[in-house]
Amino acid sequence: MNNEALGTWETADRKPAGRGGVPFKWPALSPAVWLLVVGIAALAIPTMLTIARVSWSTEQGGHGPLVLATGLWLMWREVPAALRLRERGNALLGSAFVAVCLLTYMVARITGIIEIEGFALYGALLGTGYLLFGGPVLRELWFPLLYLGFIFPPPDQLVAIITQPIKIAISEQAVNLLHALGYPIGSSGVSIQIAQYDLLVAAACAGLNSIISLTAICLFYVYVRHRANWRYAALLMLTIVPIAVFANFMRVILLILITYYFGDAAAQGFAHDFAGLVMFLISVLTIFALDGLATPLRRALGNGDDD
Repeated sequence: MNNEALGTWETADRKPAGRGGVPFKWPALSPAVWLLVVGIAALAIPTMLTIARVSWSTEQGGHGPLVLATGLWLMWREVPAALRLRERGNALLGSAFVAVCLLTYMVARITGIIEIEGFALYGALLGTGYLLFGGPVLRELWFPLLYLGFIFPPPDQLVAIITQPIKIAISEQAVNLLHALGYPIGSSGVSIQIAQYDLLVAAACAGLNSIISLTAICLFYVYVRHRANWRYAALLMLTIVPIAVFANFMRVILLILITYYFGDAAAQGFAHDFAGLVMFLISVLTIFALDGLATPLRRALGNGDDD
């Protein structure tokens, strides 16, 4: 791939300010680059439409549109300063990486494995960005690029492997608590029996979906508000997993009680989705509250500076 052809551009007159208040002029791309952009769009549009239909319309991937919108906003804000670091990427290395990603994309597209298809497409986009702008630009944009990865659904097998022990633990502890309170309840793995009803703790109730969504939202929150204080940001991120798991434990308890008192239909209908939404909102608000309460710690880790 010819880096000179791809890298030929002139300056245009749009002026979002770069860092330091210096006006930035967006580059006018060469015809070769525009052809590449059209090719990327031809691949990306059908994949993103499939992801929106298969993943974003479900509880598991409902955070996708929010991540996409905020991630693009971050890119718009960070790209002007990052492009000042532009240099040639290694043509051989970048082209080989893009080729592997595109081959993986074609296989996944043919076989209908949308999880692999999405990440293969994203890898090809990153490889193309490396060829056009070089490694320093990608390193400068590391957070927006990492954050945008959350728009793609994780592989189902990975989800199953991670959620199984969480599901079992949540089921067992929920049954133990309600049994101690006198409810007629028992369990076998992720299957719960209460009175005449049988419930199955699904992946949506196991915490992983909340962990992914919370991680995405809190990463954005922490980066925008506390990016200069990485030690405090890391500590705040460590609270996400226990908060998400506890929230889903409470969700399972709530659904079991709704089933016991109002029947299986009530727990599997609107109440199921509503309980998930409420617990997610409580988790997010808990993270924000912890951030507010930890102001002294934040100032201490930031050498006395409040972000």
